[in-house]
Amino acid sequence: MAAQSRNIAELENASVWRLLIQYSLPSIAGMVVYSLYNIIDSVFIGHGVGPLALSGLAVTFPIMNLTFALGTLVGIGGAAISSIRLGRKDQEGTERTLGNVLIMSLIAAVVLVIPTLLFLTEILTAFGASGQTLTYAYDFMLITLLGLPVTYVFFNLNHVMRATGYPKKAMGSTLLSVGINIILAPIFIFWFKWGITGAAVATLLAQVVGMVRVLLHFSDAASTVHFRRGIWQLRKTIVTGILSIGMAPCLVNVCGSAVTVAINRQLADHGGDLAIGAYGIINRILILFAMLVIGLTQGMQPIIGYNHGAMKPARVLLTLKYGVLAGTSFTSLGFLACVFFPRGIAGLFTDDASLISLAANGLIICVLAFPLIGSQIIIGNFFQAIGKARLAIFLSLTRQMLFLLPFLLVLPRFWGQDGVWASLPLADVLSFIVTLLFIRRFLKYYRLKNRHYLVPGTGKA
Repeated sequence: MAAQSRNIAELENASVWRLLIQYSLPSIAGMVVYSLYNIIDSVFIGHGVGPLALSGLAVTFPIMNLTFALGTLVGIGGAAISSIRLGRKDQEGTERTLGNVLIMSLIAAVVLVIPTLLFLTEILTAFGASGQTLTYAYDFMLITLLGLPVTYVFFNLNHVMRATGYPKKAMGSTLLSVGINIILAPIFIFWFKWGITGAAVATLLAQVVGMVRVLLHFSDAASTVHFRRGIWQLRKTIVTGILSIGMAPCLVNVCGSAVTVAINRQLADHGGDLAIGAYGIINRILILFAMLVIGLTQGMQPIIGYNHGAMKPARVLLTLKYGVLAGTSFTSLGFLACVFFPRGIAGLFTDDASLISLAANGLIICVLAFPLIGSQIIIGNFFQAIGKARLAIFLSLTRQMLFLLPFLLVLPRFWGQDGVWASLPLADVLSFIVTLLFIRRFLKYYRLKNRHYLVPGTGKA
């Protein structure tokens, strides 16, 4: 109980900057390590199987986005509800949220896996698989889908672990899992000669280990939040709360899936299988730097959620300020790396000169507005953390559907492959402008509403 009280008191009283470092660094490390799952698969597949296998892997991205979307719907929503209820000193409600997250994770996995497996070949073909890449894509997705219940339980409960005061332990689970993946992937691909199937099996076995560790944490009565009798029944208020908050990141990934389909189809028309493989490389790199920011938001989430619930708006605003500065720094770093070292980065994934050239050219164009993305991600997740799900959803859909998808449908008609790559920075610029307008308006309202809790006479944190 002493540890529990200490964790709660920290969120309410400790230095915001120190808390942000304390919670975000493990989260950032965890998300970067998580992105290494995909990078490891791509590197070993690219060098051990070949460039067409990379293209086959890229074809699976829309389905992977959909699976990730449904997972984040439960995981991020559950984490936000957990931290808010913990901030309100609602221990029972927090533990019921934990139980509901576990049950919903299993239900979501079953709902997605069954229809996808039944029509997997047709789906992959519609998403851009050719006769040369279909086998690679199918073999990878078969193992991934069969292991989805494990994936969901692991990552979603890890979100809740982080949100309830154990960021380092959550990072440890992710590090352990990725470490096992790094060891097993080359063994299965190069030694056992399992090819792309070996990469998928290595990832699944690594996630099994991570899941067991997380389940053991929540089975320990000494944990701030833990399993107990009576928390397994789905409650309407909890389920609704999880879905409403988690809907924003879910829709982002659903829309991301639609965007990826459009990218793959356009690249197939204007470059073929190798162009799709180039996008696979670009996508992995962009996600790596985005994960830095997403890890930051996960560290911010319990701080913002708790203090929002505890009626401490000054700490909420200060956390947002620090988050925007750090997020922008991360994506600016990504911009510099990709602009100055595009061929070196692409060469990590393949030895094929043509594929390296295609990926390097696309990478430079895609990151032209990348510094702006950091603040966009931070602001969107800020709205999620305080329960403004509709606003977060709107901002997310604006980039993907209002700007990016139309650009993808129009620009390649004039500029071919470069038109596909240029669609991303153009959409980023326009969505940044929209996000900036909304956050300025909201902060004015938020400070006015909470003026009695802010520093007298300033309205500032």
